[in-house]
Amino acid sequence: MKIRPRLSHLSFLWPRQWSLTMALSVIFVVALPVAAQNPPSAKDAPAKPAAQPITRLTVEVTGGDKNVAVENASVYVKYVEEHAITKDKKLELNVKTNASGVAHVPAAPTGRVLIQVIADGWKTFGRWYDITDQNQEFKIHLERPPKWY
Repeated sequence: MKIRPRLSHLSFLWPRQWSLTMALSVIFVVALPVAAQNPPSAKDAPAKPAAQPITRLTVEVTGGDKNVAVENASVYVKYVEEHAITKDKKLELNVKTNASGVAHVPAAPTGRVLIQVIADGWKTFGRWYDITDQNQEFKIHLERPPKWY
C-alpha cells in the first residue's frame, strides 16, 4: 500500500515553487480590475429615501379659566424614527416654556408626534398630532387638577 501526501485544496491554483505573496498578488490583480473597470455611476445607484424634513414647532401653553400663560412647564415631543433593517428608535425632545408660556422645539420631524405638557399645579396633558408644515403652532390649554378631600 502506497501512502500519498495530502494536497491542499488550493494547490491546483499555483505551482509549489510560487510564494504565497505572489499567489495572493495574482488573485488580487485578477479580481480588482473587474471592479475598477465598471465603477457604479450615479444613475445606477439606488435612490436613497428622502430624509424627513425638519420642522420648527411652537407650543403655547395656557391654563385656567382666565387663560393665564403657564411658565416653566415641561413640553415633551416624542416620536419614532423608523428604520428599514434595524429596530425603530423612540426619541424624545424636552423643552421648557418661557415667561409668556411659549416653547420652541427647533428640530422636530414631520409625521406623527406625541406632545406632552407637565407643569406644577396643573393637570398633565398629552395628545398625538400630525405635523405637516415647516413652522407649526399648537395652543394647549391646561386645567386645574381635581381637588382631593
